[in-house]
Amino acid sequence: MRRSPERAERLRRARPAPALVHRAVRVTAAACAGFYTFRYGLDRPASATYALFAAVALGVLARVEGSARTRARTILWTLPAAWALVCLGTVLAVHSWAAALGMVGVGFAVSYGSVGGPRMVGLANGLQLLYILPCFPPYSPDTLPQRLLGVTAGLLLLAAAELLLWPEPAPPDYRGRLSRAALALAELADLAADACAGRATAPGAVTSAADRARARLDELRFSRVPVMERPAGAGAVDRALTHCAAALRYTGPQVLRILRLARPYPGAARLTAVTAQALRAAAAGLPRAGPVPDTGVLDRELADFDTARAALPGSDRTDRTDRTDRTDRTDPTDPTDPTDPTDPAGRVRPALGTAALDSAEGARFVVRAVRVGRHAALPPDETPADQRPGPFWYAYDPAPLLWWRRFRANLTPRSVAFRNALRTAGALGAARLLAGGLDLSHGFWVLLATLTLMRTSAADTRTTLRPALVGTALGAAATAAVLLAVGEHPLVYALALPPVMLIAFTAGPALGPAWGQGLFTLVVALVFTQLAPASWRLAEARVVNVAAGAAIGLLAGLCAWPRGGAQDLRRRTAGLLEDSADAVRETVAVLTGTGHPGGALRRARNSTLLTEAMYAQYRCERHDPAGDGPNWQAAVLAGQHAVRGAEPLLARIPPGTAAPHRGGARALLGHADQVAAAFRRQAAALRAREPAGAAHPAVARARAALVAELDGPPPAPGTDGRVPLHAVDVAVWLAGLLDDLQQIHEPG
Repeated sequence: MRRSPERAERLRRARPAPALVHRAVRVTAAACAGFYTFRYGLDRPASATYALFAAVALGVLARVEGSARTRARTILWTLPAAWALVCLGTVLAVHSWAAALGMVGVGFAVSYGSVGGPRMVGLANGLQLLYILPCFPPYSPDTLPQRLLGVTAGLLLLAAAELLLWPEPAPPDYRGRLSRAALALAELADLAADACAGRATAPGAVTSAADRARARLDELRFSRVPVMERPAGAGAVDRALTHCAAALRYTGPQVLRILRLARPYPGAARLTAVTAQALRAAAAGLPRAGPVPDTGVLDRELADFDTARAALPGSDRTDRTDRTDRTDRTDPTDPTDPTDPTDPAGRVRPALGTAALDSAEGARFVVRAVRVGRHAALPPDETPADQRPGPFWYAYDPAPLLWWRRFRANLTPRSVAFRNALRTAGALGAARLLAGGLDLSHGFWVLLATLTLMRTSAADTRTTLRPALVGTALGAAATAAVLLAVGEHPLVYALALPPVMLIAFTAGPALGPAWGQGLFTLVVALVFTQLAPASWRLAEARVVNVAAGAAIGLLAGLCAWPRGGAQDLRRRTAGLLEDSADAVRETVAVLTGTGHPGGALRRARNSTLLTEAMYAQYRCERHDPAGDGPNWQAAVLAGQHAVRGAEPLLARIPPGTAAPHRGGARALLGHADQVAAAFRRQAAALRAREPAGAAHPAVARARAALVAELDGPPPAPGTDGRVPLHAVDVAVWLAGLLDDLQQIHEPG
């Protein structure tokens, strides 16, 4: 009988990967070795129990990723935390209310620790179990040494298994993604340099290079990266890698803009070629063993280009005599000359020069971020005192201060981590009170079910609940049948435990929660029948406890976050756009000398981080793609580009010099007001839940006015003969932001 393609695909997906089988073997070997040694070799049941569950906690419930050495090192680093949790649970088990209060505190602290990065996210469930297990009766502090001995043995055996049993190589990390994206952008920048130099390129080369660059940049988005690979830690290295990704995403559109505006412009060609070299150096320096890149050549080329651009006839930083002398000295054959030798007026399209400058500035940010990620020296912070902190502020602060700032910044109801921690703490505390108040046998199963089945929305929890309960019921039926058939013969259960555990830890992750809960029910039954005589009522207690824990998880989802992250993402994204509007208006006011820094850019930067975390949470949930609403990713990018575009402008243009003429300053402020109004209009549309569709007419009109100004002839000199080129730089940034806003209206 021929299989249908759909069935073949389901079978292919259900087939466990070799890495999953290897991990199941390691956990089974460590758990069984510790359990059998203490249970039958040393006759210490308490140590046997804790050795087995310690290995299961860190090997199955937790997610420890990386190479074999990295996983073993992470497991060993958790030993002090494991000892503290076991001691705390043992002491607080004296009363149900004390254990419940301790569960609330531990639940919040461990869950909130996820703001420290993916490693804490992966370890959270495993660490919770190390408190849950000892906080239940019997209250026997005299067995604490045996419990600590068992936990220590279990974790040491698991670390040894990671190193000795099928040690896995290090998986591809985020640095590799960044390196590939930088190389793709370097290739595109080479083509842009050729276009500005007047050299022909092969048909389709630009299109294929642009597609590769877009694909590589798309791989950098956290929604495309597994949780454990994301550089989301509080330290300087992770922050630098995140900053590097944002700078690359900012540089990509600038290089594409050069290609769109390309015309013979030797100065821009040379600067863009150096930009490509800097991107290649950054790509080579991203691996930890690669050469550390430097910005020396790019800094000099940027300074030379900006100086030569300012010396153009009629530029805004030369007087009439300098312009006359410069025109007389211009050599059309000089490859460093920024003028167009084919243009008799000696003028070039200002937007092309601006795009070349912006792409070079983006590449410089990339290189500096790589240097921070490699712990290389950086020059002193050049950001003016009234504009600090600068973009690389974290490179100058000690690590403890960075961690403290991360934890403090997330102590707000707007933080995903804070709200998840509150929900987890409340649910686990309620589960502990229920288990203690009803005196449920093996009550820790209630908390374990709450911990493993609770999701960030009631819909997700409900979707997981049905197969979990069905699997538990079937597993309990199988357990009851085994207990009735075998009776009190511990040797049979001892022989059956390793293969059943191996199958459970392999099939559960591969086949879903129904298989996982059903097989785990059989595993725990085989364990507890070796510790004390048990009847078929052990299976009944398992079903009751799992059902109670699942119900508490569902209620927690209903009370704390009934709709998941969708509504909060809408509010948070609207807030990001409003903060970006303030940052745009303030940045232009500072550059034109009509205002002073007021912290709007810093607020927009913090808002961007919170929105990115909310978006990552949203992408982890189940939801109907038809109800996704607008293009959330484009909205987040609009906020990122507002911040990343303002930073190089503030670094390159001295305050008050963007538009030296009063009329030019008024014009720039008018454009900034239009862009800020467009940001606020989009924020209001998000709050009002307007459907995705064509861009609002106000956004389209503002963009059309800016594009017409940029694509037209160079701006005319003012009354003093100066052309405000920096005003063009600001206008190009504003036009790019309007491009981003237009994409929000398109369905994601």
